[in-house]
Amino acid sequence: MTLFSTTGLFIALSLLVALALAIIAIMPWLRAARSESNSADNQLLDINVAVFRERLAELKADNDSAVIDDSHYQNQKLELERQLLDAQREVTPMVAPSIKSRLIVMVWVPILAAMAYLLIGNRTPVFELWVAEDKVGQVADDLLTGKLDQPPAWAVEDGRQLISAMQTNVYRHADDPNRWMRLSELFLSLEATPSALEALSRAYRLSPDNEEIATTYAQISFFANEGQLDANSRRVLQDVLAKNPQHEGAQMLMAMGEARSSNFDQAQAWISRLRSNIAAKPGDHSQALASLDELSANVNAQKAQASLGIDVTVTINSSLLPLVKADDVLFVAIRDVKGGPPFAAKRLPISIIKQGEASISLSDLDAMMPERTLASARAAKTQLAVVARISHSGNAVAESGDLSGNPVVISSDQNQVNVEINQQVP
Repeated sequence: MTLFSTTGLFIALSLLVALALAIIAIMPWLRAARSESNSADNQLLDINVAVFRERLAELKADNDSAVIDDSHYQNQKLELERQLLDAQREVTPMVAPSIKSRLIVMVWVPILAAMAYLLIGNRTPVFELWVAEDKVGQVADDLLTGKLDQPPAWAVEDGRQLISAMQTNVYRHADDPNRWMRLSELFLSLEATPSALEALSRAYRLSPDNEEIATTYAQISFFANEGQLDANSRRVLQDVLAKNPQHEGAQMLMAMGEARSSNFDQAQAWISRLRSNIAAKPGDHSQALASLDELSANVNAQKAQASLGIDVTVTINSSLLPLVKADDVLFVAIRDVKGGPPFAAKRLPISIIKQGEASISLSDLDAMMPERTLASARAAKTQLAVVARISHSGNAVAESGDLSGNPVVISSDQNQVNVEINQQVP
């Protein structure tokens, strides 16, 4: 389809609608003018005349029977006769306009409609979208339906055109999960992870039984969340494993997620389960098994480090609970009371807080810098304090409106601490 066909069709239809409106506007002028000898409504005038004459007769009878005096009779009679004369006047018929006047209206209505369309808002994006669809619309459809693996070179001369055409195509076929899946791949290639996750979530909602879509959605969500299994990705993986308990990709994500959440025993259980599945398959899988052994050793090392950490119980004052939002972020850190970068810190989704409380472990696994660890701080007898804050924006720096608590100073051998979030940052 050429540019002229899209834009031209739009302009032609717009002009047709505007012309129709112009004709409707002047339709009363096109009707034949009524004869000047005819009254505006003869039937209504006849009724009025008859009523006035009856009223005059009644006044005459009242005067003859002395119900009213002569003065009152003359005044009423004069008023009724005046109204009768007004009613008997003929209405001047409408003067039909000239052909020139009609043509002026028919021309100006489309012109004013076009000016309103162009001046009320910026229509440039609309025209650019039409250009994109005319140029690469078919290529976009072929990419989204799997007919093409790579777009031709000429189609990517302006990447925005191809992206716009693909997005428009997907929304036109919003019930096709495969199109949403391929659109997410485009966003991932552009490193637009949030948009990719949104596309994957739509694909998953349309086809929750598709293992490829489900595991891809959970995997991208897992890495976008800094290796954390949030409630949604965990539920997706559990659904996949409920339908296919031997799904290796889902098992690996569960193992990595549990290890990242410091659930080391659960992580080892998933590794052991995955190792058994791989070992039971025919063929040489020594490299895969060696990788699992390395991962298991890693988890054990992390468990040993975590055992030397500090368990932090964060509670939220009940008066502040109404201020907590679903997309807030919880920051927990251990730092020097004198200031400086934290020795250990975690950024967690607010969903970790259940009934106003959350239990978190901070250790050298959560160090911000390799040389600035919790173990080195304790070895140097550094005075440490635990801080917790709920951020509405997700920024590491405190902002007005965030919820926080007073720093809690801990001793060098203390392994457990309670922190209450009980104030709002002014």
